[in-house]
Amino acid sequence: MEQSTRRIPTLEELSPMPGRHPLIPDLSPRQEVALLCRTLHREGYDDHIAGHITLADANAQGTFLVNPWELAWDELTASDIVRVDGTGQVIEGEWNVTPAIGLHLAVHKQRHNLRVVIHNHSRWGSVWSAAGRIPPVYDQSSGLVEGDPVMYDEYAGTVDGAEEAQAAADALGQGKWAMLKNHGVFVVAENIRQAHLRAITLEHRCRLAWQVEVLGGGQPITNPDALRVASMSDSMGFPFLWEAMARREIRLDPAVLD
Repeated sequence: MEQSTRRIPTLEELSPMPGRHPLIPDLSPRQEVALLCRTLHREGYDDHIAGHITLADANAQGTFLVNPWELAWDELTASDIVRVDGTGQVIEGEWNVTPAIGLHLAVHKQRHNLRVVIHNHSRWGSVWSAAGRIPPVYDQSSGLVEGDPVMYDEYAGTVDGAEEAQAAADALGQGKWAMLKNHGVFVVAENIRQAHLRAITLEHRCRLAWQVEVLGGGQPITNPDALRVASMSDSMGFPFLWEAMARREIRLDPAVLD
């Protein structure tokens, strides 16, 4: 009897389709932000209550959903997410937001295609930030996003003022991510899936590069053709990755969606 064969789909065909069955429930924008916080905390974005994520809410133009200042990323739930207007003033929610939200708003104002902006003092990103160096790419997972981060070496701490926020936004330019020297990391994206991939790729790249250099160094990957999967992954989202990580957080604590 002749056996039927099933062709292996390409990355282009898989992304961004979730597959034959729903992998996660339909999520509200607040649930997406809460899950992004939880997933990134597990990856190393875990400096206590530091760090902030903004999501431009397509359902309420000119407003942004933000994680609250008072809560760590691994404890907040969807109902904790607050809404701010274009000046950073809270218009919905029971918590406060960091004054440093100005940097996010400056980027959102400058680049309307970006819906997600992330800043944190990630565990391994902060090492390279403190060294003032961009981590090399040593493996495929480190290269799932094309290009090197911008090194912004004029960052003086918080960006409470409009001028400081605008200067940092200008330094990012059209980039995807940046290292804030002696401070942390900054990641921007067009959607939650892309934001998740960029953030975890940067932290993995920082962690592995540190480990390789502690061993005495290695041979970085410098040939773009060797990482041709990167442009496809970043633009379309690595198949099933966001869903798997979000599903894990829901499984561990279903209350994240409350």
